[in-house]
Amino acid sequence: MELMEKIVSLAKRRGFVFPSSEIYGGLNSCWDYGPFGVELKRNIQEFWWKEMTFREDIVGLDASILMHPKVWEASGHVESFTDPLVDCRQCKARFREDEIPPAKWEKRQCPNCGTAGSLTDSRKFNLMFRTFMGPLEEAASTIYLRPETAQGIYVNYLNVQATARTKVPFGIAQVGKAFRNEITPGNFIFRTREFEQMEMQFFVKPGSDEEWFEYWKNQRMEFYYKLGIRREKLRFKQHGPDELAHYAKAAWDIQYEFPFGWQELEGVHNRTDFDLRRHQEYSGKSLLYFDDESKEKYLPFIIETSAGLNRTMLTVLIDAYWEDTEHERVVLRLHPRLAPVKAVICPLVKKDGLPDVAEKIETDLRKHFPVIYDQQGSIGKRYYRQDEAGTPYGITVDHQTLEDQTVTLRDRDSLEQVRLKIPALAEEIEKRLKEA
Repeated sequence: MELMEKIVSLAKRRGFVFPSSEIYGGLNSCWDYGPFGVELKRNIQEFWWKEMTFREDIVGLDASILMHPKVWEASGHVESFTDPLVDCRQCKARFREDEIPPAKWEKRQCPNCGTAGSLTDSRKFNLMFRTFMGPLEEAASTIYLRPETAQGIYVNYLNVQATARTKVPFGIAQVGKAFRNEITPGNFIFRTREFEQMEMQFFVKPGSDEEWFEYWKNQRMEFYYKLGIRREKLRFKQHGPDELAHYAKAAWDIQYEFPFGWQELEGVHNRTDFDLRRHQEYSGKSLLYFDDESKEKYLPFIIETSAGLNRTMLTVLIDAYWEDTEHERVVLRLHPRLAPVKAVICPLVKKDGLPDVAEKIETDLRKHFPVIYDQQGSIGKRYYRQDEAGTPYGITVDHQTLEDQTVTLRDRDSLEQVRLKIPALAEEIEKRLKEA
């Protein structure tokens, strides 16, 4: 079985990700996050949020998903947020033109069914989801589900600056839902039509933008190292002149080597003053920043860092997946700070008062961090279930516990076991979590 198939299977089996509306046959490229999935996603988000906002020069924002339609006219999304769409007349499959191998495109040969001459000419396909505000479905009431969170930051930047009393350079961070009517979604939760972005827009004085761009490039790569992702699986890729977006002066991707190849994990962009200039033009409102010290007015340049939360979660799952052939087990070697559950508490047997002691330990530890109680099956099977779910520590309550109030603490990765007094468990596990 290919690695991606194993990840998808594990994700469903252990409660990370389920197909959306599965009892009705599912909905293409839409996914629901189960008990372990929501915790893993939340842990990644919280770690990103702390990295961004636990500093004096970045504050947070939560902008509305629905925005005035002129926002998307000004940003260029209505006009140019498109993919080149191609259909196969034979098998009815749909492709992006730029993803078809040149040799096949030259013959108009379908990559799916292989029929030559079956591909239509390319046509532009706008990726934004449209809906209507109000009771009438007419052009005047058309609005869009946002395809990115960044524009909500740009139109609010002066509000934030004034109320938070920040000075350039400063940043605004946001985590939120975005929607794109992708032509070719796929690879599990790598590319979906509904997803969550973690974006930070950093406003700088023109002329200092290149220095800040290099700074944020390095900062963002360090973030993935801190998540425990293997360094050899990460790299930078610079956008060439023919790849740059219309708004970008410079753009670099942080890429990860997925089972389906090197792909973007996060983008770092120098957006110049393009966005603020366009919103100033379309709204008729001045977006100039006034510098108290120099007495200058200017439109700041923007350094953007943009990552997908769902894609980061997939990266974490893939990178942590390990088949321990020596012990015939599958392990998610998640960094302990990301693990949905920190410890599993297991009574050795379901009698002799051991479950009572184990349940009390569970209650006490739950005040400190997420834990789970498990008494079904052999102790080995219980541990292996939690190894596969990424739980870093296992606690066994046995008959010796009744004699001396000690339990066994097991490490997921090394399988090392030590005996500890019950009152020392929380402190020991918290210590290990901090040192990991």
